[in-house]
Amino acid sequence: MQDAGDMELLREYDRQGSEAAFAALVQRHVSLVYSAALRHVGIAAHAEEITQAVFVILARKAAGLRPDTILESWLYETTRLTALSFRRGERRRQFREQEAYMQSTLQESADASTWNQLAPLLDEAMAWLGKKDRDAVLLRFFKDKNLREVAAALKVNETAAQRRVHRAVEKLRAFFTKRGIILPAVVLTAAISANSVQAAPVELAKAVTAMAIAKGVAASASTLTLIKGALKIMAWTQVKTAVVVGVGVLLVTGTTTVMVKHINESDPDAWETESINTNMASVLKKVPPLVEILPTKFPKSTGWQFIGGNLDGHLAGVGATLRDIMYSGYTGDFQLDRLILPDNLPTNKYDYIVNLPVGASQALQEKIQDQFGFAPKVEIRETNVYLLQVAVPNARFLIPHKGPPNKVSLRQLVRPLTFQWSDMAMSDLARFLEDYLGVPVIDGTKLSGNFDVTLKLKINEMSIDWKDHTIEDFRPALLNQLGLEMVSTNMPVKMLVVEKVK
Repeated sequence: MQDAGDMELLREYDRQGSEAAFAALVQRHVSLVYSAALRHVGIAAHAEEITQAVFVILARKAAGLRPDTILESWLYETTRLTALSFRRGERRRQFREQEAYMQSTLQESADASTWNQLAPLLDEAMAWLGKKDRDAVLLRFFKDKNLREVAAALKVNETAAQRRVHRAVEKLRAFFTKRGIILPAVVLTAAISANSVQAAPVELAKAVTAMAIAKGVAASASTLTLIKGALKIMAWTQVKTAVVVGVGVLLVTGTTTVMVKHINESDPDAWETESINTNMASVLKKVPPLVEILPTKFPKSTGWQFIGGNLDGHLAGVGATLRDIMYSGYTGDFQLDRLILPDNLPTNKYDYIVNLPVGASQALQEKIQDQFGFAPKVEIRETNVYLLQVAVPNARFLIPHKGPPNKVSLRQLVRPLTFQWSDMAMSDLARFLEDYLGVPVIDGTKLSGNFDVTLKLKINEMSIDWKDHTIEDFRPALLNQLGLEMVSTNMPVKMLVVEKVK
């Protein structure tokens, strides 16, 4: 039975009720599921509950899985979604009590330090990959299969499998590099191979098998709630995948309206389940140049906008107000809180798309002027600001950068919330604070040169909505760690003012 393939075992369980076949599947993959769950939630007991839920879901869905399903990939994705359901219900109550991950990496070995950098972001990076790339990485490095085995699972030849693995690894490297973790491919893959799958507790496989075969009948209330939430997220993810495919069909055939599925207002967090941005970027690259703003075809949509990449070539939105569209078009030139829009803008909703090689923001601004008669101009206005200045020289976490120049990079850790930058100018720190506080922040430190900066806040998670944060979330850390203070004052500031033109 150990030589049988995954789907063969699953069919045997589904058609004949073979407990031995399901037990073999659990034994084969329980460590993969448990390890992924543990990375998501950080507590072994919670990871075990998520593992049980995942295999209950597998038992329930056994009849519906396609014959060509790569079970490792299906289990990994189901684990991610189940963990998301868990976090949604538990994070406010429990995550604030957990100890910070990577509390002290300075004394650890180089290998452990590398893994400690990767682990908090690994599953987010894997979710960012396309399905085929994710399958390749899971098989090659999580399950330690050789290229021949990977090729057989992907139904391609070894050369194609090797190319797929290489491209996927480069995408992972790009993901981590953008977050300040710069590693050679060989170091990245070695860390994943050595650490991504840990042995699950000995008794967990037996407990999982028993509960899954019973389809969760004897599960605790919390586990049943977790299963229900995970199944809901999985169903929504399938809907969103179909939506993105629909977007591609509509755009390729020349329709300029972007289609999106209405999100049930009772579940606004549904967008957390998977990033749609990567899929939209690939779709828009295949579409001819377009600049359009049309009355929405989806008036019941809660609204969605896409801002794609650093080339300033892709912008799109559904169910967006003119105010939303202006923010999308103008904030490429100005920070959000230095943009002044008219008070009496119409509340009609529109679908829009700007798909150009470069210059999307400028094209959208010109379209707004032609179609609605609004144009921006730069003005100096007296306004309330925070002035960032030195209160305590030579603070402990404000360290002059040494060595070769390095792009400013941000690493964000959680529990407690910690920001780390390399080679950062004080003007960049002021801009970061302005983004989160919603008030212009002026660099008045008079500190020249760049710094390596660590800023640890006494809160556990950064809210998705920056407006939830106030100056008091940052002020103690700025003073005690960086020796900086923020003083409220009025100053003339360059603003981008949008007005109706004749």
